[in-house]
Amino acid sequence: MVIGLVFLLCLATVPLAGGRIGALAELRFRARGILAASILAQILIISILPQGSATLHDAVHIGSYVAVAAFVVANRRIPWVWLVAVGGALNFAAIAANGGIMPATPRALQAAGMVVDPAEFTNSGAVAHPHLQFLGDVFWLPSSWPVSNVFSVGDVLIVLGALLAMHYVCASRLALRRFAVPVV
Repeated sequence: MVIGLVFLLCLATVPLAGGRIGALAELRFRARGILAASILAQILIISILPQGSATLHDAVHIGSYVAVAAFVVANRRIPWVWLVAVGGALNFAAIAANGGIMPATPRALQAAGMVVDPAEFTNSGAVAHPHLQFLGDVFWLPSSWPVSNVFSVGDVLIVLGALLAMHYVCASRLALRRFAVPVV
């Protein structure tokens, strides 16, 4: 939910910087069904059916990242998608190294006021012996804020990539052209 709100805030910056939001409607994504299925799979295992086979949940979680990677590859020519891909790859590395769960530091979870139910699947939680912890959810929005949560450096890169892509596509004054699309 937090990342969705951040995307909306990023979108709100486009007209403030003289960009044309309507340009986003002209953007043609490839393999949209893959992205939709991945998002649906994550909503299903995290919010709708968090109980059940831990092995199945972990496999679906990892599989959803692999599917999103396919979507990103199909859309690699869109400006700044490469930065979104780097963020997603960092998140995937941490999740895969920890058997399907994003490792979160106990400090971050506590500061965000998050309590993890051990009987339910969680996409982010404290792991007994975390691997690649520095790529995990080590940052937080405090529980005193209206929206609190934990997040990773990968999440920051995903949001930054989306912000830069929106400004580029919408031709705002903040559009950064250099490095927008890698030379292939």
